[in-house]
Amino acid sequence: EHGPTWMSMPANNMAARTIGKSVFKDKEKPAEVRKSNIIAGKAVADAIRTSLGPKGMDKMIQGSSGDVTITNDGATILKQMQVVHPIARMLVELSKAQDVEAGDGTTTVVVLAGSLLTASQQLLSKGIHPTTISESFQIAADKAVQVLEGMSTKVALSDHESLLKSATTSLCSKVVSQYSSLLAPMSVDAVLKVVRDPSTATNVDLRDIKIVKKLGGTVEDTELVEGLVLDQKASHYASGLSRVEKAKIGLIQFCISPPKTDMENQVIVSDYSQMDRILREERQYILDICKKIKKAGCNVLLIQKSILRDAVNDLALHFLAKMKILVVRDIEREDVEFISRCVGCRPIASLDHFLPEHLGSAQLVEEVSVGTEKVVKVTGCPAGTRAVTVLVRGSNKLVLEEADRSIHDALCVIRCLVKKRALIAGGGAPEIEVAVRLMAYANTLTGMEGYCLRAFAEAMEVVPFTLAENAGLSPIGVVTELRNRHTKGETNAGINVRKGVISNILEENVVQPLLVSTSAVQLAAETVRSILKIDDLVNSTR
Repeated sequence: EHGPTWMSMPANNMAARTIGKSVFKDKEKPAEVRKSNIIAGKAVADAIRTSLGPKGMDKMIQGSSGDVTITNDGATILKQMQVVHPIARMLVELSKAQDVEAGDGTTTVVVLAGSLLTASQQLLSKGIHPTTISESFQIAADKAVQVLEGMSTKVALSDHESLLKSATTSLCSKVVSQYSSLLAPMSVDAVLKVVRDPSTATNVDLRDIKIVKKLGGTVEDTELVEGLVLDQKASHYASGLSRVEKAKIGLIQFCISPPKTDMENQVIVSDYSQMDRILREERQYILDICKKIKKAGCNVLLIQKSILRDAVNDLALHFLAKMKILVVRDIEREDVEFISRCVGCRPIASLDHFLPEHLGSAQLVEEVSVGTEKVVKVTGCPAGTRAVTVLVRGSNKLVLEEADRSIHDALCVIRCLVKKRALIAGGGAPEIEVAVRLMAYANTLTGMEGYCLRAFAEAMEVVPFTLAENAGLSPIGVVTELRNRHTKGETNAGINVRKGVISNILEENVVQPLLVSTSAVQLAAETVRSILKIDDLVNSTR
């Protein structure tokens, strides 16, 4: 009757204890996952933090095959970096998104995201729920965009000076910054030439601007060609032409060579007379094709690369040279569309369609020497076509690649101004302004939201902090002074990195498009919100 006491202990009490344990364990895991996610994200941000701003350092990236890239562009660094952690990959995607949306500010957006992650880690450690932080960050991001729009100045595409300033600012932090006085006007001219209608355009197709890289010379030899530059040389077989005026250009996608059988097989000819006949037929077949081409009035022939058989053989080149037709071989498949747009021709897939109305025209097609190589320049394209080519030069491959990326960034900055015609100060001014305004707004709120907004505002200060740090100034002193100036109402006070002082940044001509800043804040906040929402990491079966 009176058994051992442990027998009478109710079973449900034990169950409650085990459930309590499991619940406790489960609480710990999401916190651990969040912590590891935030650490991974911060690691990526810290890796590229040093390359922010005009005094930022460059990164050298070595590929598995031994090829080396030297760059300052955040998107390029992250794209080529070997990243394993999925959250770190999210930050790589974030910089890609900024590259697509704005084209510039790819380093800024990742540094901002890293700073917001640090802020959210501090908030989480105080016991604030991730969803609360996430929602508050969204409110803060929207408010920040309003502040940025409020401090921006409108700009018209006819205002050449403003466009130049923003392109120069973009180029200042690149390896080729000493050539910004040459590359900035070139980028502005290139974009303005391909804009359809400056008064109403809302976007620019950068595919209308082709960048051709040629080794040799220096970046100063870079030039903007109103027309087309083909990487390939003109054919000089049988003393072919190298210059044609008033050109009629045909772009063909069929082959001028003897037909082959569909399957791999051999024809064995034992009789000499039959052999002669085959050669005669072949010659006649090619001559007929060449005559048809000449008959259509074509005097410049561009031949697309062919995989299956020779796109053009020596005999055909001989006939075409005799007919005074300039031939350019091995046109790449991806260039066909650009060439068609540029000279107003249509790619011709079969001989039957080789008609005069499908040909393009140009004032002059000539082969010119560029360094040790030759290129074919097509200038004086028809009036309706909008396409330009930037011929980039550089003394070595690394400089050439970096010049290409820098020009792309400058073109994107001008495209941003076409999309959203407003300029904003640079040099950390907008970020500090947002921080000061958000702080003031946070003080009017009660509860957790105000707390989170304050953290967001402090996180925004990472950009001026890093700019000052990279320029060798005292970051804490500079940021405090900046905050002081902005509280007094100097909205355009920023860090003048060259002189190492704080001044009105607009007077120093450091400006950037509004779209770069707004998209950076929105995208960074969005990424941090999605990282905060993750509470577990599970491997899939596949």
